[in-house]
Amino acid sequence: MNGERRVKVWDPFVRVFHWTLVGSFFLAWLTEDDLLGLHVWAGYTVLGLIVLRILWGFIGTRHARFSDFVFSPGTVRRYLKDVLWFRARRYLGHNPAGGAMILALLFSLLLTGLTGVALLGAAENAGPLAGWLGAHPGLEEPLEEVHEFFANLTLGLVVLHVAGVVWESLVHRENLVRAMIDGYKRADDTRG
Repeated sequence: MNGERRVKVWDPFVRVFHWTLVGSFFLAWLTEDDLLGLHVWAGYTVLGLIVLRILWGFIGTRHARFSDFVFSPGTVRRYLKDVLWFRARRYLGHNPAGGAMILALLFSLLLTGLTGVALLGAAENAGPLAGWLGAHPGLEEPLEEVHEFFANLTLGLVVLHVAGVVWESLVHRENLVRAMIDGYKRADDTRG
């Protein structure tokens, strides 16, 4: 575009993971009360994706690794302050706030999925935890509350994530959604 040099940042696994996770989470969220079978399989898909992404965070390509985007809380705070003052520098991979959001989303999605599996065992006497939780129907209501809490927390994090992507795209004049589709970002003016 405009003769600018672009470099590959997001590998195929990260891009397929990202969009499959988006679809699976929203499918699970939208079918919560109406289509239990679809809801459960979407939830299992989310859990499987999270496990793979955690593994890829250690063995994947440079910008997919946790070592590339996990920053100290102080660095994240300083970056967010710089964002508010329109002086945040551009990162080729995830910026400190984006890295923190990735960790928060992974954690929240993992807890949403695990509490969903537990709820399935307690409420439906089904799934991998049915043998342990199926005999404890008193767990159904508290598990449902915790599961819904984390699902809604995840949705809130998604809204913040999308707002951050839009903000960064505008501030740095770069289409980050396109980058998560084709894997390429502008090469200039970056850290690593």
